[in-house]
Amino acid sequence: MSDSMKVDSILSQIRSIRQQTQNLNLGDKPSIDSLQPSQGVATEPARFGDMLQTAIESVNTAQQHSSSLATAYQRGDEDVSITEVMINMQKADVSFKALTEVRNKVVDAYQEVMRMSV
Repeated sequence: MSDSMKVDSILSQIRSIRQQTQNLNLGDKPSIDSLQPSQGVATEPARFGDMLQTAIESVNTAQQHSSSLATAYQRGDEDVSITEVMINMQKADVSFKALTEVRNKVVDAYQEVMRMSV
């Protein structure tokens, strides 16, 4: 699976989760089927640390791929177009920004827990 396909897969999963969350916020009662993982996703519970590590590795891979395409284009490689370089750079940027937001939310949650009195 290519890096851009991995990013697209992650983004589609995020959109699906966001839609389910919006449905819950609107008072819709979700069916059991709507909360089941989509096809191709493991049914065993995933650990947060493992998911975070996978996301970090995916973002790193996307950035490395983007960088290598930019370098190849700068060297004059005929097989690499400027559009391909720009699209991959934007995908890497979006995935990095999403990862940064996840990190910010985790830090906020940690600070909130630390502020709780026992």
